[in-house]
Amino acid sequence: MQNILLKVSYDGTDFCGWQRQDNEDGGEAFRTVQGEIEKALFKIHKSHIPLYGSGRTDSGVHALGQAANFYSPIEKMPAENFIPALNAFLPSDIRILESKKVDENFNARKSATSRIYRYFIAYESTIPANNSRFTWHIKKYEPNLERLNHFASCLRGELDCASFAASGDESVSTNRYIEDAFFFIQKDIWGNNLLVFQIEANAFLWKMVRTLTGTLINLDKNNKPLDSMEKILESKDRTKAGVTAPPSGLFLYDIKFDGIRRHV
Repeated sequence: MQNILLKVSYDGTDFCGWQRQDNEDGGEAFRTVQGEIEKALFKIHKSHIPLYGSGRTDSGVHALGQAANFYSPIEKMPAENFIPALNAFLPSDIRILESKKVDENFNARKSATSRIYRYFIAYESTIPANNSRFTWHIKKYEPNLERLNHFASCLRGELDCASFAASGDESVSTNRYIEDAFFFIQKDIWGNNLLVFQIEANAFLWKMVRTLTGTLINLDKNNKPLDSMEKILESKDRTKAGVTAPPSGLFLYDIKFDGIRRHV
């Protein structure tokens, strides 16, 4: 038995999130990323092979570097051969980018030390049609990087993130350890500017990154005082935060396994 770690990329637009969702009779109720990859694993192994993801992504959220592991009884198959084998059976909106053998005790969720998300925002008046699936298009908005990064500067260290938790979040604790959070500008392949928000933490509350993004953009757009984000964070009150940004611009960008293991 070999433990195989995958790096997975997907366009989440047409998925009901990462996690498999089954009906009471055992059949899959919705199209999910985990469900599609497990179907491909079944075709290779001729039996059900559970897949363990590093974390869940919601409906419409994408990934460039999701991590997931599974145990394969095919011991003689080189780990890298699972890349073409799985991609041959997967739909075009899921691609396996890397595959390697890891220690038998490795678990993509429990072994992860931090997750990195990036949120992409288009703000020019007209954008290429291709970008609509992968950005939040905000018209008539000129981002102020200095102000945005000042607002985001309070997102460091051990924090109670209750202000950014969605209603219905079932987390035992709202505390999270945020390694870093900042904005930058990058060009898309057509030469248009994109505003990017990157955040790295040990884990995230439900819809936390999207709520942080919506809140930070709202503070900048409305020229709010520079201490506004700190006050929202300290309030521990979701009603004080801004809108939840749409899922289209959010990407699970990378998973780290070599950092400091925090709580959760």
